[in-house]
Amino acid sequence: MHPVRITLGLVILLGFAQLLLRRRQRRILNLTIASLLLIYGLAIAPPSVNLAEKVLVSLLPQDTGANADAIVILGRGSVLSPSRVELAAELWQADRAPLIFTSGMGDSPAMLKMLEEQGIPDAALDGEGCSQTTRENALFTVEALRPKGITRILLITDSPHMLRSLLTFQSVGFEVTPIPSPVPREVGRRGKATLVLREYAGLVTYGLRGRFFPPETRASLERLIPII
Repeated sequence: MHPVRITLGLVILLGFAQLLLRRRQRRILNLTIASLLLIYGLAIAPPSVNLAEKVLVSLLPQDTGANADAIVILGRGSVLSPSRVELAAELWQADRAPLIFTSGMGDSPAMLKMLEEQGIPDAALDGEGCSQTTRENALFTVEALRPKGITRILLITDSPHMLRSLLTFQSVGFEVTPIPSPVPREVGRRGKATLVLREYAGLVTYGLRGRFFPPETRASLERLIPII
């Protein structure tokens, strides 16, 4: 996601190719590198990133306004935390759910502190600070909330990350209402492109690993076909 580094790397590769490869091989490599640069430039261009994000968001179910048992916030770094904490506080104050649960190593304690500063009482706050992936967010959250009888959640994360999060949390048994939080301006154009493009790769990876299926379905599939 660093255009200068990627372009410089391809140019260096091209230079070595001119010295080491035969004429026909150089032509093929030149065409390949030019194609890669074109595809990369199109992929990180703002119109492409915005379109890719809209596709991800368009696949999400709409918020019906129904209440839930808990509001779950996923950590994704300090820059993204304030907007989702503010959104969670608004939902709690609107009586959409009695509990706010934060999830994510490093992010969970910080978000809990922000929520306290927003005036949310300790009795309405809980969280886990061990998860490092979206899959672990779902597994550790269900372990913490299932004994309390919590099955319906309002899930908060940034809009690019929401589709993968929704499918993952549904796979562990939650009834999920997605509440996407906006990507802050501070993330920048390149940061937003990273978030969006990474989610397409994440959807493919999680899909191939069977992480969108309930455990019993995944076990059946693994007996039939190898899951990567």
